[in-house]
Amino acid sequence: MFIPSIRGRSVRLITQTLPLHLRTTSHAIFSGPSGRATADLRPRYFTQHSAQFQGLGSPHLSPSSFVQAPEPSLSPLGPATATMETPQTAVTYASMAGRLNPKLLKGLEEMEYKYMTPVQEKVLHLPNFTDDALVQAKTGTGKTIAFLLPVLHTLLATKNLDRSQVSLLVLAPTRELAQQIADECDKLTSQCKPALECHIAVGGSKRASSLAKFLQGSPSILVATPGRLLDYLTDEAAKEKFNNLRCLVLDEADRMLDQGFMPDVIRILKQLPSKSSAGWQGMCFSATVPPEINKVLHLVLYPGHHRISTIDENETPTVDAIPQSVIPVDSIYDVLPTLHSVLACERSDNPSLKAVVFCSTARQAGLMYNIFGYTGGAAPGKLPVYQMHSRMSQAARNKTVEDFKAATQGVLFASDVVGRGMDFPDIGLVIQIGLTTDKDQYVHRVGRTGRAGKSGRATMIMTPEDMPFVRKNPQFPIKTIKWNHPKADMAQSKSIIEKALEKVPQQSKDQAYVAFLGFTKALKKFHGMDAPQVVKFANQYSESLGLDEPPALEPSTVGKMGLKNVPGLTIRRGASGKSAGGRGVGGKGAPQAGPSAGGRPSAGGRKQPLDDSTPTASSSENRRAKPLAGEPRHKRPKRETRGQGSASTAADPFFD
Repeated sequence: MFIPSIRGRSVRLITQTLPLHLRTTSHAIFSGPSGRATADLRPRYFTQHSAQFQGLGSPHLSPSSFVQAPEPSLSPLGPATATMETPQTAVTYASMAGRLNPKLLKGLEEMEYKYMTPVQEKVLHLPNFTDDALVQAKTGTGKTIAFLLPVLHTLLATKNLDRSQVSLLVLAPTRELAQQIADECDKLTSQCKPALECHIAVGGSKRASSLAKFLQGSPSILVATPGRLLDYLTDEAAKEKFNNLRCLVLDEADRMLDQGFMPDVIRILKQLPSKSSAGWQGMCFSATVPPEINKVLHLVLYPGHHRISTIDENETPTVDAIPQSVIPVDSIYDVLPTLHSVLACERSDNPSLKAVVFCSTARQAGLMYNIFGYTGGAAPGKLPVYQMHSRMSQAARNKTVEDFKAATQGVLFASDVVGRGMDFPDIGLVIQIGLTTDKDQYVHRVGRTGRAGKSGRATMIMTPEDMPFVRKNPQFPIKTIKWNHPKADMAQSKSIIEKALEKVPQQSKDQAYVAFLGFTKALKKFHGMDAPQVVKFANQYSESLGLDEPPALEPSTVGKMGLKNVPGLTIRRGASGKSAGGRGVGGKGAPQAGPSAGGRPSAGGRKQPLDDSTPTASSSENRRAKPLAGEPRHKRPKRETRGQGSASTAADPFFD
């Protein structure tokens, strides 16, 4: 079995046929640039917890075909638990024959959808498909199909439908959710001739080209995020496309409220044909219905609208059925090695491991992707790694969604753009690094696993500074566990991470530091830290990345963060403080907070956009990445490091 590495080399993994716990050796054969094969026959040691077989990283590569029967799980995280019942008594879509358009039923058949979920059953059994409805249902319960089917049926039944006009408008809080809705719509209408075109309008795409396509096409259906739709509505020709609107759907209305989109939604509604005059149908789907949503509901729904809920107040919340734990670590220096060890152990127990690792900021997610790409994937056996965050272009995010959905194994390093609305199949493990912004976001992160009747688990790796989250949220069944991985393995994980960090671009570390500093400052009240303690904690994070001193910041960035005159920062173009130490992974020393002479020489750089370092970093309307403050325009002088050899030796200390 050949797996291309990030350097384009081929690696063949040869394992003995002994049971896992009896294996003591394994061989790796590399085909180098010259094409000659070289073999390393040194022993590889396996434990009950982890097969310490370390290969090169394989970001974005298809999972290998290597299959190994999983061993019984010995993980301290405990066994996974399924959270949904199988649809033994569910109503079939076939039972809707005669009531639902046969072309839609054929589309469902092609999608291999046989049974209705509870929310789909209740919506499809409303007295009239054109009635207004407020539907309360959890994410991951089939809401998209529930609102698409009745509206699409109505459109297909409409004589002389003007397909050049928008008949169905769906508003969604994130680009990814909007794309998922559009994809489902395309599949449902795949049998419809002539086609019902579904267009998408989201941030991150080129405005001019997407607007031109919208104006020139026949967008019977438009799925949009609020920001981009408002942009469209500034164009008079685009605005006229909504004159024959027949239905408006608000999906995940509570999340739009949480992310501050409701004022935009109200502005959109004021620019569309009014409900009183046009008489369009309104539907609102939301996991919760806080009172603040009523400001919008009365503009979208008629009085006396149907209210549907599939949430049983006495039911154990979905995430409560998922085993949840926290792994406390002594300091921030231990986070990366512990994460590597956890993933390695889980991978050895389950060769088909598919996991999501949530990070506090987009820059941290990108950094983790880089680090674990150099460690040989997240665990033995070349587990593919992926990244998903707001700093990626929309095209890159779409590609990741497509690849990770299709993957049978792998680890996705993500910010909260994945925390809600995104549905990746077969996620068996969710790991959270550091804090989430609030308890609701924690629920949505955990909710990425244990979906559609599959089993799942969730854990967090937390420093002492982060642990108040567990104490302040006793409503979650979070079990504190000790990661009792053998000491030799943890030392090995530290060595692997340390060597990987030497290969990670300096810029990636610098950007992650700035984002971490801003994020920690924004949550300083939660941590109980004052400004100097925030800087000290961030400088320890910098040191854990193998940096000799904290990256330099622009004075304007420091001012925006509210950290002016706080000791311990390295300031560009002026006097600065400098951290002591530079001990790297596993170091014990903490940077000193007091100022000292020195600092990095000015090398230019641009102003720091703060959206990435604040709790709102996951907003779907974030613009594409810009260089951070402290980011040099010219390359830094190359620092001497260990492991500067070929990709194979640098990425994998087991083959040194």
